[in-house]
Amino acid sequence: MKHYTRKNYELTESIGFLLNKARNGMLMEVDAALRPLEITGQQMGILLALVRGEVSTPLEISRALGIDTGLTTRMLDKLENKDLVQRRRCEEDRRVVHVLLTQKGTEVARRIPDVTPDVLNRRLEDFTIDEFNELLRLLKKFTGDDLHPG
Repeated sequence: MKHYTRKNYELTESIGFLLNKARNGMLMEVDAALRPLEITGQQMGILLALVRGEVSTPLEISRALGIDTGLTTRMLDKLENKDLVQRRRCEEDRRVVHVLLTQKGTEVARRIPDVTPDVLNRRLEDFTIDEFNELLRLLKKFTGDDLHPG
C-alpha cells in the first residue's frame, strides 16, 4: 500500500520529517542532561552497549546502533580522548580491534540510567500506558525490529 503520493505528500507531515524532528528534539534534551557526565547522547549508546557486554568491536557497535563505521570511528576517537574507552588489537587476529571501557568509562556508563530516563519520561508524560506500548510497537514495526525479537 502506498501511503504517500505526489498529490498528498507534505514534507512537514511526512513520517520521515516527524521522526527526525522527534529525534533531534530528544537528542538535544539528552545531550543537555548528559552534559555533567561530559558525553553526548550518541556517545551514550556506545558506552551502554559496552557496559552491557552487547558489543566489543567497532563493527558490532556500528551494527547495534545503526550508524556508519565512519561515525563510529569518530565517536570512539572522542571517547578515547576523554579516557572513557580504549582500543586494543586482538592478539589472535591483528585485523580485529576490541573496544574496552576504561574504569572512568565504566563509571560514566553506570550513571547514564540515572539521567536519561527523566528526559524520556518528560517526553512521554502525556501518554497513557497503552499509547506508550502502541508507539513502541509501531516504531519497532517501522524499523523492522519487530522481526528480530530479543
